[in-house]
Amino acid sequence: MLAKTFGSAVFGVDATTVTCEVDVGRGKPKYFMVGLPDNAVKEAWQRMLTAIKHSGFDPPRQRIVINLAPADIRKEGSAYDLPMAVGILAASNQVSKARLEEYLMMGELSLDGSIQPIKGALPIAIQARKEGFKGLLMPNENAREAAIVNDLEVYGFSRLSEVVDFLEGKHDNPPVFVDTREEFYSNQVNLPLDFAEVKGQESIKRALEIAAAGGHNVILIGPPGAGKTMLAKRLPTILPPLTLHEALETTKIHSVAGKLPNHASLVYLRPFRSPHHTVSDVALVGGGNHPQPGEISLAHNGVLFLDELPEFKRTVLEVLRQPMEERRVTISRARFTVDYPASFMLVASMNPCPCGYYNHPEKECVCAPGVVQKYLNKISGPLMDRIDLHVEVTPVSISDLSAKTEQEKSEQIRERVMQARELQTQRYAKQEGIYNNAHLGTKQIHQYCEISQAGQTLLNRAMERLGLSARAYDRILKVSRTIADLAGSDNILPEHLAEAIQYRSLDRDNWVV
Repeated sequence: MLAKTFGSAVFGVDATTVTCEVDVGRGKPKYFMVGLPDNAVKEAWQRMLTAIKHSGFDPPRQRIVINLAPADIRKEGSAYDLPMAVGILAASNQVSKARLEEYLMMGELSLDGSIQPIKGALPIAIQARKEGFKGLLMPNENAREAAIVNDLEVYGFSRLSEVVDFLEGKHDNPPVFVDTREEFYSNQVNLPLDFAEVKGQESIKRALEIAAAGGHNVILIGPPGAGKTMLAKRLPTILPPLTLHEALETTKIHSVAGKLPNHASLVYLRPFRSPHHTVSDVALVGGGNHPQPGEISLAHNGVLFLDELPEFKRTVLEVLRQPMEERRVTISRARFTVDYPASFMLVASMNPCPCGYYNHPEKECVCAPGVVQKYLNKISGPLMDRIDLHVEVTPVSISDLSAKTEQEKSEQIRERVMQARELQTQRYAKQEGIYNNAHLGTKQIHQYCEISQAGQTLLNRAMERLGLSARAYDRILKVSRTIADLAGSDNILPEHLAEAIQYRSLDRDNWVV
């Protein structure tokens, strides 16, 4: 007898419905599975049949054929266990077929019949609603994640027998309900870190405020213990809160990667990803035999922090260049192509030299001649070209550390950042793909970053006297546009340019002597 159940395959951050066709017929007990299953799917036989037995049902001692359609799409992972097991029970007349067409189901089975959590519950739920399914049957741990999708009944189960009872109508379980908007907005105020915890470093806080206001990439250069990591970790707290659309987009990526905690529903705060310097290029940008999002996609709508930048392999850093420009990652394979969003702020930190004390106000650098320049050359010019602000971080003095003065809170800085972002939203409303000053191209810079004659004279002198590179020119204009926005000024004034010029430390010819 033939039975059909419905599951889903996730590619990139989107899902495709998969029909599990199960035929149980006469013949010797042989099992056949077709439809491009990978090894994890093929191994499901022993899990399913043992789970069926331990759930109080009889594994069919007949010929079983399972087809996963469409047959030209590769099926990966163990999440197909549940629809295939239910299909076997329905095809052997142990479960009614009446409600099978109404529900899409996914879950991994343990040998005792319990259901384990899966990856990609949110894109699966979105596709289920799009295709008109009445509901979605999921593991308990994934139910809240899927339930944020409106107009879809989501039911959470912990055992195969519970799913069977539900399909038989023996238990009228209420669907899982999540008030998405209320939960989203109520959790946005819980900031785990705060700039008020940072003593001193007012100039660095100002630089990070500018970076947040314009979406600029930034690099922090300073000796060990100066507070570079502490400052970088607090940058997400001054970025504008996620919108609901951004939260859903970010949650989809984390769902596909299996990074959402159990029983979680949404990503409420902007992501902060800090991969170790031994990370591979595939782990950073995504990919693999079964493509998965990389660190830059997990940092989408948030911050990617690369600590000790020169310690990263050069090949790893070079693969960042294209995603930083296009704000997306395209992973191409022979049979398919997968796109992952990757719109993030890059924050990097580094010591000025291998020993860490070049240009230190108190300690002497012990590096040999030429070593400092060699250390800085580990970072290519094209990558440095994509970093707008170079900020020198100096150690905090004892007087600042022991001071009892109250520091400015992240909430106060965020208010100024949001006001500047609002100005940019209005300014670039008709510019497709441009949402803040960091996204400006050469054409838009000439249009939106006009400066006065006095400002042009100041910029020309700075280029000559400081030995700034040509690539610094556009960066200075974009950063000065952000500084003007923070000041509420329609025009870029000479003082805005002067402040932007000081944030090009590594472009100066005399930075390394």
